[in-house]
Amino acid sequence: MKDYVIELMNTKRYADARREMLEMNPVDIAELLEEMDTNNALILFRMMPKDIAVDVFSNLSNENQMYIINAITDKEIRYIMDELFFDDMIDMLEEMPAIIVKKILKNTKEDERKLINQFLNYPADSAGSLMTIEYVGLKKEMTVKRAMAYIKKIGIDKETIYTCYVMNVNRKLEGIVSLRKIVVSDDDKTIEEIMDTGVIYVNTFDDQEEIAHVFKKYDFIALPVVDKEERLLGIITIDDIVDVIEEENTEDFHKMAAMEPSEEEYLETSVFTLARKRIVWLMALMISAILTGSIISKFEDVLQSVVALAAFMPMLMGTGGNAGAQSATLVIRGMALDEIDLSDILQVVWKELRVSCVVGIILSFVNFIRIYYFQHVDIRIAATVCLTLIVVVILAKLVGGTLPIIAKALKLDPAIMASPMISTIVDAVSLLIYFTMATKFLGIA
Repeated sequence: MKDYVIELMNTKRYADARREMLEMNPVDIAELLEEMDTNNALILFRMMPKDIAVDVFSNLSNENQMYIINAITDKEIRYIMDELFFDDMIDMLEEMPAIIVKKILKNTKEDERKLINQFLNYPADSAGSLMTIEYVGLKKEMTVKRAMAYIKKIGIDKETIYTCYVMNVNRKLEGIVSLRKIVVSDDDKTIEEIMDTGVIYVNTFDDQEEIAHVFKKYDFIALPVVDKEERLLGIITIDDIVDVIEEENTEDFHKMAAMEPSEEEYLETSVFTLARKRIVWLMALMISAILTGSIISKFEDVLQSVVALAAFMPMLMGTGGNAGAQSATLVIRGMALDEIDLSDILQVVWKELRVSCVVGIILSFVNFIRIYYFQHVDIRIAATVCLTLIVVVILAKLVGGTLPIIAKALKLDPAIMASPMISTIVDAVSLLIYFTMATKFLGIA
């Protein structure tokens, strides 16, 4: 249908395009506008009913939102800003240049403008920047009947009505009550009688990653946000947390691949920007590889005495790097899911020690058969390589399992201790062990 609507727009059959478009979901319409040229996208956007236009606008990319804001009238901007959910508006404004923000703020009400400025001053990754003020607040003195009437009156403008929040006259959060509980309770009961006082909440300055863990742990669809005096300021809904989880996972993937994180889409990012975000880590890893070179230089006499040793260096380094990366990946993921904490480091060491012993012995056994029986290498060299392999795998897995935990203890992101970093460390250790054992077992002076 998207291709058909684009074809209708290109042939200027606007009425037919509008009719087909109105059969689509707002999210799909937003994707359709992203695929169109900007002129046709603007024409189609202006042909939408106002309520649909608002939903579509909230799902557009920042670039297209900016283009539309620049192209439409102040009256149209005012309508969109009035109808957008508050948190969607904040998310949009955080990504806009100052001149666009100024134009939008000019077309918002004074009380709302003050709120927007307050929200924009919260740290970018905090609960305050994620929350919305569109929640249902109740008083504990209300009867169920009165509360239902109130929810029906204001619920249409709220982001969620499934959980309602009970506050005292000073806006201090005292409890929560679900819509289900209100619906099934007797009309003459008070909200205080049916509300749950064991409220779980977050502070405005709590980090978004910690908030995501709270949502996951308790399976929330919304979470209240309070200030230091426990006054309710807003709520965070599950749709915003899904975006946070995606953002945090993307950031971790970038760091695990030794790249500076980026919020821009890959195809939208310039070549020079991508190069700049990669070059720093690549330069650091390249310089750190000098250690590997210096170890080889130090044991140059050993290599000259037994040239066959050189053939097994790539295998030992590669296997060690891969073994360490496996452990690091599992531990980093476990920490991201809150399954592994700093206090679990000894358990991780014990588990990785046992796993590495099993893996190392099996790999060593297979390699001995390959080296000795198929490649007909001297048995002393074969034994040296295989014993080295066991030690390398054990050390690599211990390093890979513990470094992310140590990084977190040092207030660093565990993701930086991923494959490239582990491989660089393990390469140097592997060679050092290999040449040391070769010197001892082969009697090389």
